[in-house]
Amino acid sequence: MPDSRPPAGTRPISAESLARLRTHLGELNTAILQRVDAALPWYRRLTPDERSHLGLVAQRGLNGFVQWFQKPGVTSGHVLADVFGEAPTELTRSISLQRALQLIRTIVEAVEAVVPEILQDRDQAAVRESMLRYSREVAFALADVYARAAETRGAMDSRLEAVLLDAVLRGQDADEIRHRATAIGWRGERQVLVMAGGAPGPDKPAYVGELRRAAARHKCDVLIGVQSERLVVVVGSVEDSTVVAAALAPWFAEGPVIVGPTVDSLTEAHVSARHVFASLSAAGAHPRAPRPTPTHELLPERVLMGDPTAREALIHGVYRPLLQAGPSLLETVDTYGLLGHSLEATARELYIHTNTVRYRLRRVSELTGWDPLVPRDAYVLHTAITVGRLAEHDAPLGGERPHGERDR
Repeated sequence: MPDSRPPAGTRPISAESLARLRTHLGELNTAILQRVDAALPWYRRLTPDERSHLGLVAQRGLNGFVQWFQKPGVTSGHVLADVFGEAPTELTRSISLQRALQLIRTIVEAVEAVVPEILQDRDQAAVRESMLRYSREVAFALADVYARAAETRGAMDSRLEAVLLDAVLRGQDADEIRHRATAIGWRGERQVLVMAGGAPGPDKPAYVGELRRAAARHKCDVLIGVQSERLVVVVGSVEDSTVVAAALAPWFAEGPVIVGPTVDSLTEAHVSARHVFASLSAAGAHPRAPRPTPTHELLPERVLMGDPTAREALIHGVYRPLLQAGPSLLETVDTYGLLGHSLEATARELYIHTNTVRYRLRRVSELTGWDPLVPRDAYVLHTAITVGRLAEHDAPLGGERPHGERDR
């Protein structure tokens, strides 16, 4: 005969009550489904196939309970197979973990309500106690199912994110980027920028999650990738690049953190990335740069490294506007730099009043975004004039300003 002993720690049940429990499994199952339908509004909104699947889970749970009641010491692994069948992860596609726990609680309540009608008084307490212990085993097994499903989804999402990030940085086909972005739930289609810096070491094991939460607080989407020792972040839905960059910078390792120019969409983010990677390579030449560092702060250093995007940005963003404004501004800022940034010496050299020099330098700042009275800005202006004059020997200056590097 089968072993009718209850699990260790519970009171025994008579063979008669155990037989009645077996006989009334169908009645119990019907009571459970009726209670679930009445108590859980979300259950009624499921598709017929989903409701049928949950009904099968409830039926297996009852059958498993009777078997578990006769087999002391059974493990949660057996419970997992008995209740959720060959493919337990199918449940995670129908309902959330919260709803699954609500389902278990409702099933236990339904069984407790029906037990007095089918069992003798002396066995009711034992069955209720055993049902609570069994439901605990089911809950643990359920948590394991959802944890494994979450790990699987997390690994899949990480692979999809890595593939999308690579496509974005390489500037691959726009339709492919949009398709992959939709697959991972990317919503930040407008106002996108790229950040890069050192990747944190083992002292910050949870930095990726913290970085995502920091971005979420500013209602931004992010793509995160670690390339060797470099951390690359693509940020979408950026309203204020300065504020967002400052919020995300602490999650990078010590050293420079570069912030690229804002572009209009994810499909154009490779433009921002190109400026970022060139600036990251040149950052060592400007140790006093702020952290985070906008890419335009490193234009002179990038030019010295042979970065063509920096060269074009200086020519079209600085030299060309000065050239088109007439010879006086270009001559004034050039002389001012050559004479050691002295207003009086510049005025004497050009035979003009000192106030005229100040006016012209102010106009230079308005036109280019760089103030000749600030030493670092004066260095950028001097570099731009040098690069622009060199370019005159190669080709006539003209055309539209290249996209990506913007005025401050």
